[in-house]
Amino acid sequence: MKQINWGFIGCGEVTERKSGPAFNLVEGSRVVAVMSRSSEKASSYAQRHNIPRWHTDAQSLINDPEVNAVYIATPPSSHATYAIMAMKAGKPVYVEKPLAASYLDCQRVMRVSRETGVPCFVAYYRRKLPYFNKVQELLQEGAIGKVVNVQIRFSVPPRDLDYNSTNLPWRVQRDIAGGGYFYDLAPHQLDLLQEFFGPIVHVSGFSANRGGLYQTEDTVSASFAFQDGMPGSGSWCFVGHESARTDQIELIGEKGRICFSVFTYSPIVLQTSQGKQEITIPNPPHVQLPMIEEVVRHLQGNGTCTADCTSATSVNWVLDRILGKI
Repeated sequence: MKQINWGFIGCGEVTERKSGPAFNLVEGSRVVAVMSRSSEKASSYAQRHNIPRWHTDAQSLINDPEVNAVYIATPPSSHATYAIMAMKAGKPVYVEKPLAASYLDCQRVMRVSRETGVPCFVAYYRRKLPYFNKVQELLQEGAIGKVVNVQIRFSVPPRDLDYNSTNLPWRVQRDIAGGGYFYDLAPHQLDLLQEFFGPIVHVSGFSANRGGLYQTEDTVSASFAFQDGMPGSGSWCFVGHESARTDQIELIGEKGRICFSVFTYSPIVLQTSQGKQEITIPNPPHVQLPMIEEVVRHLQGNGTCTADCTSATSVNWVLDRILGKI
């Protein structure tokens, strides 16, 4: 497959800047069709982004003869259905994270990918951003020696939309998102840690709703262990006071520590016996560009992308174990 002609299922906010434009910036890749259930939204998006065709039905887009690869940018509850439809039509898939709204649905996607031989990639694009590549480089160089513990700390205040009980964001509706904001944000953190240190094989957690703004969890604590036995922990709060706002992963090593953020890209902090160093690494304006480029190269036979449905299923297993869904 030399020319990758993408069809988008979904054209929401994430496609406007983070991902959408990047598909046309990679050599041998272009967007040829877009789909939304709203004809007004689909036609407007197509016109604004110079996309030749638009659809209001997912199967129609998948069957479009000009489309030979599908990008799924809908809420998680429909990811598995659309991914399976595309793979059964022989068309590779790039899916927004998390892969699905449950571990069981991820297993369905993984099984169909294996049966059909059609690849399914997942948008854990932070793996390829220069900021996180620098963290991995420090680890590989042994900057802090052997890593002995990992700690995730995340806290933000409620958003204004969270107070609107009659029109809550889909991200806090369990039947659509799989959980609350934890299910939306924690996947990036957990995927990065598994990329750095291998699979998490033991995990337990406790979740609660402390704010009462919606029905899904808003506060989560977890403990976990990687395959080599290294322990880790995580704390997430989505109804905290502004004074508690934090976005940090701390890697504790025998010779020092590395602290970095996952969403704010604050300077990476390296602290050893030599002192404290702050490292600023800029990211590209379209943050999914490096990952999309790797996916395209894989489909063209010029590389390998490991951000696939197999590794993504592992992330959902951890999420569902923490929330007690499995």
